[in-house]
Amino acid sequence: MISLKNKTILLTGASGGIGLATTRCLLKTGAKVVLHYNSASDNIELLRKEFGSNRCKTVQANLANPQEVNQLWQHAVDWQGSIDGIINNAAFESAITIDSPLEKWRTVWQTTLDINVIAVADLCRYAIAHYQQRSGGMIINLASRAAFKGDLPDMMHYAASKGAIVSLTRSVAKAYAKDNIFAFIIAPGWVNTNRIQAKLAKPGNEALLNEVPTGRPAPPEEVANIIAFLLSGLSNHATGATIDINGASYFH
Repeated sequence: MISLKNKTILLTGASGGIGLATTRCLLKTGAKVVLHYNSASDNIELLRKEFGSNRCKTVQANLANPQEVNQLWQHAVDWQGSIDGIINNAAFESAITIDSPLEKWRTVWQTTLDINVIAVADLCRYAIAHYQQRSGGMIINLASRAAFKGDLPDMMHYAASKGAIVSLTRSVAKAYAKDNIFAFIIAPGWVNTNRIQAKLAKPGNEALLNEVPTGRPAPPEEVANIIAFLLSGLSNHATGATIDINGASYFH
């Protein structure tokens, strides 16, 4: 049984899907968790009531705003005095095609980069500086199968942002392993969240799961289990590695 007792973890995008499953998993393993959300907090408020306010703290922040990213980090550190691990899970997804008006195209691309790349880089920067003053720490960044395989024409910007996360995380792992700072990439494929269920249900998308040998999306709990394992410190020499969770639909 993995134990994260006495560990304080910051999790972005905690209110649904992978984030919500990870929240429950981390709390069950004994961690104290700072739960970030942007607009929807009902689910994590229920968990806060279940596990108690001494085990989890909620913080609202718009990750497209650098000042709010900074405030999120400060609130997280101030709660227990330190952070042992950060999970950059929050992401922005909004379909856009090359046929869209140029202004809209650029707006979606910019927002995607602000949230999916710049905010993650800022939080990694804060975490690295914090860990260097302590005995090290963990960084887990959620990328995507799309970072390696590419994505549909209306999600090229999302794939590009996740490719940046792969390069960022590998660079962090390589540069700061000497400081006992360990960084990992998790690259999910289709995951059984409400958003993916809605996407798969759209007319014309019936064949999307045909590329997945398991024939079904991964349960978000499986992603959460991998996150908990990596945070445990049981395999620190895997730093820099990418963990694929895609039902054997892609290998790299």
